[in-house]
Amino acid sequence: MPELTDLNYLREVMSRNGFQTSKSLGQNFIINPSVCPKMAELGNAKAGFGILEIGTGVGVLTKELAKRADKVAAVELDQKLFPILEETLSEFENIRIIHGDAMKYDLKKLIAEEFQNMDVAVCANLPYYITSPLIMKLLEEKLPVKTITVMVQKEAAQRLCAPVGSRESGAVTVAVAYYGKAVKLFDVSRGSFYPAPNVDSAVIQIERYPENIWEVQNETVFFRMVRAGFSQRRKQLSGVLAGAFGISKAEMKEVFAQAGLSPSVRIEALTMQELVRLSHAVAAASA
Repeated sequence: MPELTDLNYLREVMSRNGFQTSKSLGQNFIINPSVCPKMAELGNAKAGFGILEIGTGVGVLTKELAKRADKVAAVELDQKLFPILEETLSEFENIRIIHGDAMKYDLKKLIAEEFQNMDVAVCANLPYYITSPLIMKLLEEKLPVKTITVMVQKEAAQRLCAPVGSRESGAVTVAVAYYGKAVKLFDVSRGSFYPAPNVDSAVIQIERYPENIWEVQNETVFFRMVRAGFSQRRKQLSGVLAGAFGISKAEMKEVFAQAGLSPSVRIEALTMQELVRLSHAVAAASA
């Protein structure tokens, strides 16, 4: 079988199956032959591991994962891809393709059913339009995965991997840092895809913390505070939180004093430790 990154073959198999890429589903298929082997190698596709993939495309990454891991379970939304996948992945017996929307799917149940007695990792080329919501789903549901290795828009990669307390950070930066450590592995140019998107991409990896290292006393207050602060990131944080939590500005100044912070600080300037400390003071004041 020709390589799936061969553009002539890709066009031929798509045409033969009457398939056209969907902009609404963010379908851009990888045609750079060096990308997926590298992703698989760095993404823990190896003996003893089961790999959860979100979105298969025509199976370029799926194939590389299946070569290396014990098993691959992939959730694919577009059922029109299934006839193509039956052809492109026919040589593998350790792949299960599941039709479904990953945002709505019970991934914890899927992992329990598909990867018994295996370590588990996520490795996927994510559609740009659901990058942050999908990463947050993978983290918030506290799935039993070692690493999450995903290809995302380069700008999103910079935000996801930014240090908390930097100008590049955002609410999703803090959320990722709460659950694990994110690093950028390598860049992927827009010419590596068919059809080519208008932006470059990057592969990042989030290594999940085995337990909560931040000792946040009230997760609900912590994340509510972070979302409120970054929704008005250019404003003084004390004023924003006073409105968000229904606490007087005078009392909120006292809350900031208890946390050892200036009430005029903006949220993007706070480190993770400072955010945790502030959340404890806010939780006590709003109890």
